[in-house]
Parts: sequence; structure tokens; C-alpha cells
Amino acid sequence: MPELPDITVYIEALSERVIAQRLTRVEVLSPFVLRTALPAMTQLEGSSVTEIRRLGKRIALGFDNDLWLVMHLMIAGRLAWASRAKTGRGRNILARLHFDTGVLTFTEAGTKKRASLHVLAGAAGLESLNTHGLETLACEIKEFRARLTQRNHTLKRALTDPRLFSGIGNAYSDEILHAAQLSPIQHTQKLSEVQIGTLFAATLGTLNKWTGVLREARGGKFPAKVTAFRDGMAVHGRYGLPCPRCETAIQRIRYVSNELNYCPRCQTGGRILADRALSRLLHKDWPRTIEELEGGLSSSEDLSG
Repeated sequence: MPELPDITVYIEALSERVIAQRLTRVEVLSPFVLRTALPAMTQLEGSSVTEIRRLGKRIALGFDNDLWLVMHLMIAGRLAWASRAKTGRGRNILARLHFDTGVLTFTEAGTKKRASLHVLAGAAGLESLNTHGLETLACEIKEFRARLTQRNHTLKRALTDPRLFSGIGNAYSDEILHAAQLSPIQHTQKLSEVQIGTLFAATLGTLNKWTGVLREARGGKFPAKVTAFRDGMAVHGRYGLPCPRCETAIQRIRYVSNELNYCPRCQTGGRILADRALSRLLHKDWPRTIEELEGGLSSSEDLSG
């Protein structure tokens, strides 16, 4: 799922192309994508874009008739820009927005159909989609601490909860926690002040770093190959590969359609976290430590030799 760095770069590219430009025509090619009935999508036609905002992981286009078009890409949704209109439905095309300057195409790979469009009226309409997550790049550490410790969640859950923090998802939470050298299952209300400070610095550093990397990579072009798995990431999507800090094999926990990636030496004190599916399957053969993992021993065997 595109997260804060990806969405920020999308917005910068869109601003260069559609601010003060008229939306001439809207094509909704997959009816499920439009989640609102009123105001009608056609009411956007003939209006110009005056503002673009990030709302968590959503992109909100504001028009001069006080309407908003809000796009949520979810996991597999992506945007593409072309200077000329293309014809045909296309297997993955959800909608096309025709501007005087070009065409914005909204696509979604796969069959789960999670991406969405909302047309909303005014500030009140836009506010209805606001989860009020904290904007970490614009906050002080005391605000970060208060939000983090509001409930006693695991760090992974807290960082990815849109009601707590804005724009952070599965990929960048893995990178943040690795940078902070903290366990994803550490509970927020058990962190020391030093750990909170380290996590705050890692959050700012990771999000700023990757926003800069993606901004440089697009080089003035419209973002392409937007993905949660990028070269240069420390742990996310790198299961079995060496940790760039200590060279221990990266481990994972799989759940639903996501997976959590971490370094057991840097983050969990050598402990291998239980994967709900595999650890239940393997029972006593599930390795609990780095030594068991690397030595091929189960916890039921005599580690003393």
C-alpha cells in the first residue's frame, strides 16, 4: 500500500500537472470504485483543481466549486499520467480523469477491489474521512509520546493504526522499527523515555529519507513502479536476506495478506518471534532463538551438544 513517502511524491507530481487545470471529463470504468452517490461525479466536470492534500494514505483533490475528489489506493491501486487520452477499458482501469493538460488513470491490480473514490462537498465532507492520525513530520516529541502511549498496543499495531499516526503502514513501520532497534511486539506503555526518543527520531529519519529517495527517483516525471518493496530497504520484504547492520537473516511473521519483517539480533534480543501459522504447524520444531535457527536445532533438542 502506498504510504506517506509514496503519497507525498504522488501529490507533488500531481500538483505540477493539475493545479489550476480544468477537469474536462470523468470516466468511471469500474462502478464499484465510486463509493458515494451525491454529489454526483459529473459535478466535477468543468471545475478546476485549486488544492491537493494528503489525508492519511488518501489523496484529496479540491475543486473551485467546493467539491473534493478523494482517492484511496489501498494495497494495489496506482496512478498513471499520460499527456494524451487513451481509449479502451483496460483490465485494471478503474477510472480516468481528463484534464486540459493530460489524463490521470486510476488502476488496481488483482481482483479484491479495495481501492475507492469519494466525491465530497466542502470541508465537512472531507472531514468525514479524516481519521485524525498524528502527522509525525509536523509534531513535537511530547505529542508523539502522548499518541504512542495512549493505549497499550504493540509497536507494530500502534504505528500502523491510522487513528494514531497518519500515513504509516506495513512497509515503513518495519523500516522504522529496525532503525530504532525495537521489537515490533514491544508494548507502547512499557517503553522507556530513551526508547520513545529513539523511536521518534527513527520515524522522522525513515519517512524523510524515503520521501527524499522517491522524490529523487522520479526526477520530475510522474511516479512509476510504486511498490512496498524497494531496493535499499533494511528489512521489509527481505525475509531470509542478511540484515544490513548485523548480517543475521531477516525473519517474518505472516498475518492475513501482510507480513511483518524484523531482525532477531538487532530488534528482539536473539528471539525468533512466533509465526501464527508456521509455529503452530511445527510446534516444538519451531526455532526460538538465532542459534536454533542457524544451527538447525529445535527447542526440544539439547543445545549443549
